[in-house]
Amino acid sequence: MSSADAATDDEVPVVDLTDVTKTYDLGGVVEALAGVSLTLPEGSYTAVMGPSGSGKSTLLNLIGALDTPTEGRVVVAGQDVGTATEAERAGLRGTEVGFVFQTFNLLPRLTAVENVALPLVFAGVPRDERTARARELLADVGLGDRTDHLPTELSGGQRQRVAIARALAADPALVLADEPTGNVDTETGGRVLDIFDDLHARGNTLLLVTHERHVAERAERIVHVRDGELVRVEDLGAEADD
Repeated sequence: MSSADAATDDEVPVVDLTDVTKTYDLGGVVEALAGVSLTLPEGSYTAVMGPSGSGKSTLLNLIGALDTPTEGRVVVAGQDVGTATEAERAGLRGTEVGFVFQTFNLLPRLTAVENVALPLVFAGVPRDERTARARELLADVGLGDRTDHLPTELSGGQRQRVAIARALAADPALVLADEPTGNVDTETGGRVLDIFDDLHARGNTLLLVTHERHVAERAERIVHVRDGELVRVEDLGAEADD
């Protein structure tokens, strides 16, 4: 069994994976994850690294309630993802998990403020309230003067910051970031990571998937996966203390 347990006995982790296996039938059984156990304490900042095909995306999809385990338990914000209905998993994604994608996934016909407010539309938040929340979040990521711009009128880095603001709209328990600096230049990527540092300092729980070492080192710990197994955990905080 592969495991990384960073929660103490009296903590309730935001994410708790226990002996998780995920297999796919692709003309033959393919094991994407093999007995992985992992906890993400509230307020923690974890990076996941591994080569292509190592299981990083599968792990992210399970934690984000986009998929269910073949064996084992995945509990996110107190909800068992494996036993939840599709409607319950959709509710979990809408209220407890914020996603930041490498390709931004903004709707091109909506302005920045409308993109950020979109999760609140589905949550039934009144228009004035969700617009005010979206404008506040855009100001927090340095885009207070770009709220009414369309995605095509924004740079790649600005679009990524809109995506981060959107991920925070519903005040989720967990923010998942999949290669968030992959489509921006180095300088812009540094600014994006600075925003994640600020979120961590405010107490947000972050899980970031990356193949870049310098990106992963911004986290408190790095979880290394290979061939579907969790093979090593680096506690960067402990290294900093030494």
